[in-house]
Amino acid sequence: MLLSVRQRRILADMGIPVWRSRDTSATGIGPPGAEVSAAGVPAAAPEVGSGAQDSAVETLDWEALEARVRGCQACTELARERTQTVFGVGDRRARWLFIGEAPGAEEDRRGEPFVGRAGQLLDNMLLALGLDRHHDVFIANVLKCRPPGNRDPKPEESAACRGYLDRQIALIQPEVIVALGRIAAQSLLESEEPLGRLRGSEHRYQGVPLVATYHPAYLLRKPGDKARAWQDLQRARSCLA
Repeated sequence: MLLSVRQRRILADMGIPVWRSRDTSATGIGPPGAEVSAAGVPAAAPEVGSGAQDSAVETLDWEALEARVRGCQACTELARERTQTVFGVGDRRARWLFIGEAPGAEEDRRGEPFVGRAGQLLDNMLLALGLDRHHDVFIANVLKCRPPGNRDPKPEESAACRGYLDRQIALIQPEVIVALGRIAAQSLLESEEPLGRLRGSEHRYQGVPLVATYHPAYLLRKPGDKARAWQDLQRARSCLA
């Protein structure tokens, strides 16, 4: 991947080294002479189950699905406390699908995922890949409603929302899914493994390659791990057809 001056500046601001490789054939990332900043891709892990499904949701188009989410009362506490649902944002035919855990206070207020400082960092990470949140990228969450006090989603809440997310995936037909953070990765992969063990491998969800990485909010607290997150994004890019 040839990086623009702006992309190189963003990576430098993130503390991620960029160099010109003489031979990238060993890593499988780009042709010789391309600029890279990530390691190779480990062997794929087994595919996991798809989680709960709602048969009534499986036939909905985008407009009907969004209306169904907007009026959802499946989780009484979440429905009572929310300002609005956070359906997702981006290109509905995107190759990239980024999935976080749940909306925060600002997302709940604005109705859009990943806004505020964490959203700005995610936007910069996308820009470093030559992407933005409105073109070839869709951003969603495991949960469509903000949990009170920004607590972790309960398993039954994630299960109640899973049909909506699965329908979004079916409509988008992404080529790669990036799970942002421990909760999103564990929920999608139905695993209790820590994020450190889920990173570094290609998993599958609904038949789509899935790569787990750090949540942008975590990277704001632990900027030293930004370089590892960049490696994960490079791994995800290698999954594209």
